[in-house]
Amino acid sequence: MAIPKSILLIIGVVATLFSIALATPGTATFYTNYIPSACYGNTPQGTIIAAASDPLWNNGAICGKTFNVTCTGPTNPVPHPCTGKSIVVKIVDHCPGCGGTLDLSKEAFSTIANPVAGVIKIDYVQ
Repeated sequence: MAIPKSILLIIGVVATLFSIALATPGTATFYTNYIPSACYGNTPQGTIIAAASDPLWNNGAICGKTFNVTCTGPTNPVPHPCTGKSIVVKIVDHCPGCGGTLDLSKEAFSTIANPVAGVIKIDYVQ
């Protein structure tokens, strides 16, 4: 017995709303020097990566975890910085004292927001 498309659509909408409800608000900045990293030393991990702020770091337990990150708005006068896209990043580094919850690679940041903004509001889900 096949599941009707309308039921699959409803399940998809509910799953999306559920994941949005579980998202944590924060801020994101970006960085450009990816090696060495606190988690992987001199081993490259690609460019869709992020560094965790002190509250998330937990002595490195967060290394290798992935987060779905979505821009939700500006933190400064740059109007409409968000692209409307989300991105999944891998935590590869620690950013002690950084200006955001997550410090995204410039490539990841550019996918979800205009880099001219510098700092953006985000929602993130592991």
